Amino acid sequence: MAQPLAWRMRPQKLTDIVGQQHLVGAGKIIDRMVKAKQLSSMILYGPPGTGKTSIASAIAGSTKYAFRTLNAATNTKKDLQAVAEEGRMSGTVVLLLDEIHRLDKTKQDFLLPQLESGRIILIGATTENPYMTINPAIRSRTQIFEVYPLKPEEIKQALQRALADTENGLGNLPIEIATETLDFLSQRTNGDLRSALNGLELAANSTTPDEKTGVINITMTDVEESIQKKSFSHDKDGDAHYDVISAFQKSIRGSDTDAALHYLARLIVAGDLTSIMRRLMVIAYEDIGLANPAAAARTVSACQAAERLGLPEARIPLANAVIELCLSPKSNSAISAVDAAINDINHGHAGKVPRQLQDAHYADAKKLHRGDTYQYPHDAPNDWLPQQYLPDTLAGKQYYQPKHNGKIETAYGQQYQQLRQAQKQGLAQQNHKN
Repeated sequence: MAQPLAWRMRPQKLTDIVGQQHLVGAGKIIDRMVKAKQLSSMILYGPPGTGKTSIASAIAGSTKYAFRTLNAATNTKKDLQAVAEEGRMSGTVVLLLDEIHRLDKTKQDFLLPQLESGRIILIGATTENPYMTINPAIRSRTQIFEVYPLKPEEIKQALQRALADTENGLGNLPIEIATETLDFLSQRTNGDLRSALNGLELAANSTTPDEKTGVINITMTDVEESIQKKSFSHDKDGDAHYDVISAFQKSIRGSDTDAALHYLARLIVAGDLTSIMRRLMVIAYEDIGLANPAAAARTVSACQAAERLGLPEARIPLANAVIELCLSPKSNSAISAVDAAINDINHGHAGKVPRQLQDAHYADAKKLHRGDTYQYPHDAPNDWLPQQYLPDTLAGKQYYQPKHNGKIETAYGQQYQQLRQAQKQGLAQQNHKN
């Protein structure tokens, strides 16, 4: 059985990889590891079709190590044992373990000593956030790298390579495809190269060659049917789709209802329901946020209704959501607050969790000092009492900056400031007593 085009075009060396240059580009971390022949186990996480398997395959091809692929959910411990035995015999095996977030404890316990010995170089692949879904014991033995959706120009480059490749690609077929059609395929697969290659192959295999010339002329309609998405009228740079999505959000942010409905209509005509729903939910929480939390909740409900209805009826709840978001008060205080907190973490400003907040399961083993005991707020009047929750290094830090663009966040802001002031005074009194 013939392998899919995406499988056949899998890169065999790092220089063949399309995208992810922050990892595999010249002088970047994975490139340096391969050139130094000092590989370490890693976890690659990001959306489907962005090159996680390609990176693993290229690492193995560049280092000449044996390369094996397993799935944490479907393969057994016995399969892992076979890979470990191969590593023992040959020295080292590069193992791509897909869906590593689904690795159970039995497999994990077997795998850990293999990583320690170096018999297996693990490359875990997952679409989930590894900091939330992968066991700390595995994380501590791996480097964690994020991969990103590919840019349209990167996907186009890979498609052109597949069309020209006579050994593994479609180069032996007399294919003709217009530049605008190739641009459309590159843009409308949302950064997923596998999906783009699959769409190209399906269009090529399902198009009847011209009776006289034998040429396979892949049209825009062929590609639309292959990936089940309709085309926009593209501009000369081929980025009109992203321009419309950007204009859609900015029009809602700017409270221009008519402009927002115009761009919504363009997305509806293109049949891009997925982009509409995703963007609306982002807008609801990024741009409206705490100024009108009920509008955000109603937007989510509208998107759920649209997904169940499908087009064309989906346009009705979507229009309701767009109009309400345009006319709602706006606040970006929530995203600004969490981004400020993330910025502190990324710059090493974390600090140790205060002792009284640490896990109580092993509290008896700790030497607690005065003031270290957790105070249960529900035992106090009004279900609140002052105690420090931030690490010592960040005590008193303020991330949330309330806005006053509507009565809801204004009320939240007043409550926030009152609690901060009471917290400050209460802690000062406690410290004075201590």
